Amino acid sequence: MGLLERFEDSLDRLVNGAFARAFKSEVQPVELAAALQREMDDRCAVVDRDRTVVPNVFTVELSDHDYQRLAVFNDEVCIELAGYVQAYADQQGYLLIGSPQVHLGLDHELETGLFRVRSDARADVQSRLREPAVITNQPRLVIDDVSYPLLQPVTRLGRSTDSDIRIDDPAASRHHCEVVLGQAVLLRDLNSTNGTYVADRKVAELPLVDGTTIRIGSTEFTYRDQ
Repeated sequence: MGLLERFEDSLDRLVNGAFARAFKSEVQPVELAAALQREMDDRCAVVDRDRTVVPNVFTVELSDHDYQRLAVFNDEVCIELAGYVQAYADQQGYLLIGSPQVHLGLDHELETGLFRVRSDARADVQSRLREPAVITNQPRLVIDDVSYPLLQPVTRLGRSTDSDIRIDDPAASRHHCEVVLGQAVLLRDLNSTNGTYVADRKVAELPLVDGTTIRIGSTEFTYRDQ
């Protein structure tokens, strides 16, 4: 039995056959799984001989009718689809740079039975620093609405587990760059392999101002000074 068949059986058991009744003529969840598979194949990027990166964050946009029917099982569908993404990546030897995530969205312009998949490769980011419950006038880096406060004179970013902010991105070096607090807040590259970019320009050292966007591999941070 292939992955798609196992996915369909698993989801059907999860909701006790409700999908067979609810989606007789509309979008079928197995169609969404097949579309995610195609999206991964189409957007795979070879990093080196042993690593091929594929998207790990997906938004499936649905028509009003299909969205309303799927929304009843939203959590179950998204969890099962994320599991399918991981299983297909493992089967194909693909690398996910972050946890697989699938979200359902609504597009009023789509007709019943049609859907659209948008995807992104987004690294998991973790901080070793304790984040205060309320951040007030504290310099910080922000990614996907999550703030990583700069609580010490030098904050190092990179793929290494000893980095203050760890970026699980294959294009990041173990010790990639650092942010230095002082009279001016400086971004400093640490001789990284693939470089640190601001406004698509490779930088060695640069003063940061509020709103500066920093890119490391496929991961983007925004610096905020308050």
